[in-house]
Amino acid sequence: MPLSPTDVALVTGASSGIGEATVVALRQCGVVVHAAARRVDRLEDLAERTGCIVHELDVRDREAVARIGETIPVDILINNAGLGRALGSLWTADIDDIELTIDTNVTSAIHMVRAVLPGMIDRGKGHIVNMSSVLALYPAPAALYGATKGAIHKLSRDLRQELQGTGIRVSEINPGRVTTEFYNVAIDDEEQLAKTIDTRIEEVTPADVAASIVHVVDAPWRVNISQLEIVPTEQTYGGSQFVPFKRRARQSEKEAL
Repeated sequence: MPLSPTDVALVTGASSGIGEATVVALRQCGVVVHAAARRVDRLEDLAERTGCIVHELDVRDREAVARIGETIPVDILINNAGLGRALGSLWTADIDDIELTIDTNVTSAIHMVRAVLPGMIDRGKGHIVNMSSVLALYPAPAALYGATKGAIHKLSRDLRQELQGTGIRVSEINPGRVTTEFYNVAIDDEEQLAKTIDTRIEEVTPADVAASIVHVVDAPWRVNISQLEIVPTEQTYGGSQFVPFKRRARQSEKEAL
């Protein structure tokens, strides 16, 4: 339903990027915003600028997540916290990076939803907004990250079924390339990082995504925007890449000689 000063929102991963921009956008709409993240110094700066309420939170801390659901009357959850370790080949991925990515992107997101839903259902008011990715929808050479976002895609879809009759809305946001610190956290190798972040296109900004989130949560109550895909004009998905198997190509060259 249209946003009002009585609405209470919780934004996870709020210390930078899309989360930070969403806090700013929601505060501009007059919403009471609880901003949660691990980097308290950044949250305190955000609070000075916006008037949001700060919570130091590691979303993998199950007890802390449960307390939020018990103590904050969350009307709008922006389930945004996530990361992308082990973005390269799965067979070379560090086991700890695999566990960290799954725990942060999937398990913790599920626990966050579980924490806030009872209160929403009791009050007959609520909106779950899950931050997914276009990689939940299209193939890409990032199997682990794509799998975690594919899980969020199914979570969002199936929650809509589970919550029928409750009045609770569920939305999934699927951003493409966004100018954030995502790759700086995901990639350790400086050379690979430089190649990855140099897209040579005009990328979507966190403010662009935040504006889309506001559009979703500000829609009339009768409207549930189940999924919203937002990508740069210069980025498209759904096509195929054809890359020859180099070893076979070399063998063919030898046979030709």
